[in-house]
Amino acid sequence: MPDIAAVESPLFRVADEVRDALVHGLPVVALESNVIAHGFRAPDNIAVAREVEHAVRAGGAIPATIAIADGQFQIGCGPAELEALAAAGRSAAKVTSRDIAVALAGGSLGATSISATMAIADRAGIATVASAGLGGVHRGAQTTFDISADLTELARTRLIVVCAGVKKILDAGLTLEFLETQGTPVIGYRSGEFPAFYCRDSGFRTPVHLDSAREIAEVAGLHLEFAGSGSVLVTHPIPEADALDGERIEAAIRDALARAERERVTGAAVTTFVLRAVDEATGGAAAAANRAVLISTAAAAAEIESARAALAEGVRDAH
Repeated sequence: MPDIAAVESPLFRVADEVRDALVHGLPVVALESNVIAHGFRAPDNIAVAREVEHAVRAGGAIPATIAIADGQFQIGCGPAELEALAAAGRSAAKVTSRDIAVALAGGSLGATSISATMAIADRAGIATVASAGLGGVHRGAQTTFDISADLTELARTRLIVVCAGVKKILDAGLTLEFLETQGTPVIGYRSGEFPAFYCRDSGFRTPVHLDSAREIAEVAGLHLEFAGSGSVLVTHPIPEADALDGERIEAAIRDALARAERERVTGAAVTTFVLRAVDEATGGAAAAANRAVLISTAAAAAEIESARAALAEGVRDAH
């Protein structure tokens, strides 16, 4: 049974179904909330949030969308909390792992990025996190040293993190090198290609390719037996029917990056700027692909988490 002592802290506000699932060892998948506040415009954002949670439930797991509100971690957002995030939009603070304490102290609404979601889920005793595209090493990082906190959070947490690779605007090759350096296993679920968000292929292969959710759960369980092992990263590409053409996206990204430089967009704002510019350049196709990625990775995470929970139950029964 997972250690959920942390969620008894006054810092945690846990939805009843999530608490019950954790107590009884049932599968739970943590979801980021930043995509609701910053990833889509209303009313698409609340629709996507509901669809992603439905995908988790259809896969046999309980969704736990994570946010920060009123100085507490919200573990499992109900309809009212999801609607508040959707209504707040970009006025909600984007919370990365470094911003957690500031967001708690400020008491305002915070939408968690994948790094913050990982950190909070790990402390809450949730074993699996789903995201669309992981942050990674940015293009030109040899000069800027711009590397997402998502990668370093993988080394600090002990989770299964399921995503569709890294966003196309990042450097997939350098990201894989960074993950190798810090000892993060990368497993391709039902695909040997390392995906690039709304493109199925980044041009790189995953180090390991497994087709069974149970196999992934077994590998993750063994990996996590080692002290200081960090998380396991599982990649699952966008469905072929929803994928975008890589060359078309690459051209749109180059144009958007040049425009961002001209307009002096810097720091964390670059990613949102470029993603929205690419969406405009593709006539909304990128947003549709983003939606498909979120649903696909949520479903894959539910399958893997269900397998992990079943294995853990078998171990408990054996004892």
